Amino acid sequence: MASEEQLSAIKGAKVLMVGAGGIGCELLKTLALSGFEDIHIIDMDTIEVSNLNRQFLFRQKHVGQSKAKVAREAVLKFRPHIRITPYHANVKDPDFNVDFFKQFNVVLNGLDNLDARRHVNRLCLASGVPLVESGTTGFLGQVTVHVKGKTECYECQPKPAPKTYPVCTITSTPSKFVHCIVWAKDLLFTKLFGDKNQENDLNVRSTDASSSSEHAEDVFERRADEDIEQYGRRIYDHVFGYNIEVALRNEETWKNRHRPRPLYTKDVLPPQPVEQNGNKDKASKTCDPSSVSAMAYLGLKNPQDLWSLRENSEVFLEALKLFFLKREKEIGQLGFDKDDQLAVEFVTSAANIRAASFGIPLHSLFEAKGIAGNIVHAVATTNAIIAGLIVLEAMKVLQNDVKSYRMTYCLEHSSRKMLLMPVEPFEPNKSCYVCSETPLTLEINTHRSKLRDFVEKVVKAKLGMSLPLIMHGVALLYEVGDDLEEDEVANYAANLDKVLSELPSPVTGGTILTVEDLQQELKCSINIKHREEFDEEKEPDEMVLSGWTPALAAEKKTKTSDNGPSSSNASQASQLEPEDDDELEIILKDPEILSAGNKRKLSDISDAADSEVSRVTGEMQTKSHVEEDDTHTDTVMLDGNSDISKKKRVQ
Repeated sequence: MASEEQLSAIKGAKVLMVGAGGIGCELLKTLALSGFEDIHIIDMDTIEVSNLNRQFLFRQKHVGQSKAKVAREAVLKFRPHIRITPYHANVKDPDFNVDFFKQFNVVLNGLDNLDARRHVNRLCLASGVPLVESGTTGFLGQVTVHVKGKTECYECQPKPAPKTYPVCTITSTPSKFVHCIVWAKDLLFTKLFGDKNQENDLNVRSTDASSSSEHAEDVFERRADEDIEQYGRRIYDHVFGYNIEVALRNEETWKNRHRPRPLYTKDVLPPQPVEQNGNKDKASKTCDPSSVSAMAYLGLKNPQDLWSLRENSEVFLEALKLFFLKREKEIGQLGFDKDDQLAVEFVTSAANIRAASFGIPLHSLFEAKGIAGNIVHAVATTNAIIAGLIVLEAMKVLQNDVKSYRMTYCLEHSSRKMLLMPVEPFEPNKSCYVCSETPLTLEINTHRSKLRDFVEKVVKAKLGMSLPLIMHGVALLYEVGDDLEEDEVANYAANLDKVLSELPSPVTGGTILTVEDLQQELKCSINIKHREEFDEEKEPDEMVLSGWTPALAAEKKTKTSDNGPSSSNASQASQLEPEDDDELEIILKDPEILSAGNKRKLSDISDAADSEVSRVTGEMQTKSHVEEDDTHTDTVMLDGNSDISKKKRVQ
């Protein structure tokens, strides 16, 4: 039972929840039942069918509606006297500024992506409002407390970035099944069914390709006199046969690599389509386009079965045919959706055919969907446990009970009969550029790199600023905002396309730039160091930022792999990111873990705990950031490298 002091603090508290998904539903329910009477919820998402297995405030009839609004209605049915204010909006909208945050006693995060969580962290620091962070993936979970000046902020420790893959690896030398998935999903699917005007790395980049009239044209365009069967087989022969033959002409590439095998329909399939045992009517008459299925037509029922090369080829051709026959109006604007059965079937079959060509083990549709959709299946019980821990920490924050703050980790396997491992929070990291304002250093070729490169790759991608302002001394080089005059907008747009050394106030070696985000009220200084040459493989962006907390993946397989040059306008890298919904980041810090408030080294807890951390670390490295619940999870961080023993704990 809560004490009178606790009850008083709870009833008088004004709480902001960010996120109303897997954790958010459990959290809102727990807050309401714990006595909180003034709760605000921000969530930009709408309810999807795949949410219903664990987000218990939602029902089938709610699909397509606002999560925040439906969650409010559901809770008010059993707690009608409390105030719940929903916002169906993005937490990064200008309305949710520092002044908005200042009205709350505590902020509870249930977000889905690194960018939004960093944004909330900075607004909480600027407004002086305590933040309780959380995350789950499968059976693993965590809750952390961040209070300005007393504990480390959310960005004091390294965070992993989404796994990216160089386009040259995806298009030319795949060695893992995930490479084949990225190729099938981001290149082939997009080329056939997405924006036709977008450049794509599937086009043969061969000097002798133009010598053949057949391959000089756009082979992906369906000819006027071509039926869908002929078109499908021609596409198959081009991407799995001809393109592989072209790649094999470069002998140097295959000196130390497995040589791929060109695959043609004549070698894999009979000359004419054969009648299948599936239900053609059922496959073709379904009223929901997203449920049209090539599997149903072909009589393939179990998504966990491993299809043969022939079966994959049949699914590929049938899926392509169904897109053109049943969903022709969507072609040209389709994007991959893990809830689109036909899209998943097409990507699975295409990835498997490519894998067979390159000697990579095939995967079932169930496995391929998990990789393509970044899925780590959610466990509702973990969400409920984490929600309870969030509320406990919120109660401590409301009473300013700093000594009782805990970062708590939920493990999959018990250690000394413990599944929950509490850890005392750490003091702020003095080298954190967010809460300690430590200057950063950027190595860059100031004679080649443009201001646009600096803005997109450093200021937005690495520093997470949404509305940046960039100054060199008193000279304003770049700014965004709705209150700018037309001539100012034009001037800053012109600056973006200038190399750094040719800006009105030239940026060269030794220059100190001030970068600020007025919405986040964050400012940092960046020392520019000119550098002529960069390693194309390790430093493809030709920029090296130091003095900040980079992605953990910097030294491991799970790290971000920036990409090399690409002819694609869409991206210079293909990447698999967790989609956006609810479950969040997991951090396992291994040197010390506290139980019941007492320090103990992890090695003293038991060999079981050691093996748990090692097991989870290895498992998540294997997943290489292909991680999500069955809708949309976020980053999973296993902070095995943190030198915790050198940090000071909060006293």
